[in-house]
Amino acid sequence: MTNILEDSKKYEEQIIKDRRHLHQYPEIGFDLPNTQKYIQKRLDEMGISHKSCGVVPPEIKEKYKKAGFGEQDNCTGVVATIGQGEPCILLRADMDALPIQEEVETEYKSKKLGIMHACGHDSHVAMLLGAAQILKNRESELKGTVKLMFQPGEEWGYGSKLMIDDGLLENPKVDAAFGIHIMPDQQAGTLSVHKGTLSQAMDTYIVDIQGSGGHSSQPHKTIDANMIMNQLYTSLNLLFTRESDPSASVTFSVGAMGGGTVTNVIPDKATLSGNMRSYDQEVRDHLCARIPEMIDHVVKAWRGEYSVTEFHTPTTYNNPEFVDTITPFLEEIVGKENVVDHGVMSGSEDFSYISQEVPSAFVVLGTGKEGEAPVHNPRMYQQEEFFKYGAALHANVAIEWLKQN
Repeated sequence: MTNILEDSKKYEEQIIKDRRHLHQYPEIGFDLPNTQKYIQKRLDEMGISHKSCGVVPPEIKEKYKKAGFGEQDNCTGVVATIGQGEPCILLRADMDALPIQEEVETEYKSKKLGIMHACGHDSHVAMLLGAAQILKNRESELKGTVKLMFQPGEEWGYGSKLMIDDGLLENPKVDAAFGIHIMPDQQAGTLSVHKGTLSQAMDTYIVDIQGSGGHSSQPHKTIDANMIMNQLYTSLNLLFTRESDPSASVTFSVGAMGGGTVTNVIPDKATLSGNMRSYDQEVRDHLCARIPEMIDHVVKAWRGEYSVTEFHTPTTYNNPEFVDTITPFLEEIVGKENVVDHGVMSGSEDFSYISQEVPSAFVVLGTGKEGEAPVHNPRMYQQEEFFKYGAALHANVAIEWLKQN
């Protein structure tokens, strides 16, 4: 029987076709109805059983709406299974896009104004669909079950959690998980594999401050929400310089601040939105306890009131033992010389929720070269001929890991 990469080459045209379709019709958030339908159609064509997965609870819906993400009624994740019995390995692809206007002119450029697959999730889906076909063809070989996860809402840091809460890791119970992220500014064909903590945790705080407004000539009769907001900005930024080890690589950034409309009116409301990024769990735990205390003390010191909307995404953890087990299967596809370790990823990745539950590995496939436009850039571009390697990596890891376990 042909090897996995040769199998993948047979389906390269379809992988690219799938990716180009998804690239032209991007969707944002948890609710991706057309993306979901396309994936379901392709799975039906392959004879692979599947079901919808994910529910947006009212409190989560309200939280994201309050944070400015709009209405999200549904979580349109898809879960499919190939094979049967134990053990079970999960392969994951995320599928949401970003609110970015594409600037690259191609025949498959996004047809949706202001929306673009600028993080490669279209290629993630296409690669996993390619792997699905390879695995379906070899279903009789499988020594267990492969579960395919097509996930919305990664850019919002919570889509995988919604699917986990809806039973993603059960029936059959998932024993290990594997995921791939492309990188257009990493040398094409190389695969970065890192053990231990891979991505940053992200902890977001949106603070709505309530004061009491008035005339700018009578500040003593007001509780100045803007002044409180600025005091809070300073205090939160100072917190990290005095309560975290400088070597811990913690950042805190306020991305949005707002209050008031004109110069001569002291506003009664203001909002500060910031987030912390960190790798070290002990440091994160300490600061996640201290940030709410700082907010409470600063706002109350100036007689204000407040409410806080919080979002928390943990670190992605690559289980060293699992990584060691699957590394030979990765090398079979891309070559031992192309398996490298570029260290930790900056940014966050909500595969983290899965990696906190089961032994996992999340690897980075280069689809360009150093100096090219990175992810989340309107000029991001990928070399499509390397997507077949992603499909083969998924399939080979699943087949060989099941054999060993």
